[in-house]
Amino acid sequence: MVIEELGRDDRSCAEAVALWRACGLTRPWNDPMPDLVRALEGPSSTVLVARDRAAGEAQVTGTVMVGHDGHRGWVYYLAVAPDRRGHGLGRELMAAAETWLAERGVPKIQLMIRAGNASVRAFYEALGYADQEVIVMGRSFDQSLNAARSAGN
Repeated sequence: MVIEELGRDDRSCAEAVALWRACGLTRPWNDPMPDLVRALEGPSSTVLVARDRAAGEAQVTGTVMVGHDGHRGWVYYLAVAPDRRGHGLGRELMAAAETWLAERGVPKIQLMIRAGNASVRAFYEALGYADQEVIVMGRSFDQSLNAARSAGN
């Protein structure tokens, strides 16, 4: 298994987004491709991908988007292909994200978990992550997205 930074290759980007959809990480009101492009083009972010090159596969089997604001590192879109789960790939991807941030001098890492997602919370707790007792709030600048999200589309 090789974990590397995702290139801007259209096929690999499309595979990453397809994996996010297959893992239930996306929402109808949020097209993930622009998120991926912004991460790849930004000076303080990237997308790391796992590929099983030893078996002759180049297909994306896992991802993690990572970025920082100088103090806080953030992790998004941690995904492992359903048929590859339970073998430590999620742990390896998180370790790679932590290393990526540490190499840039970022002192803290954070992530968000959707309320009610107990299995994902348990995964991160097993890695030593804890509830920071904060509330994350936000809104979109695109009013049509706010309306779609409110409608649950």
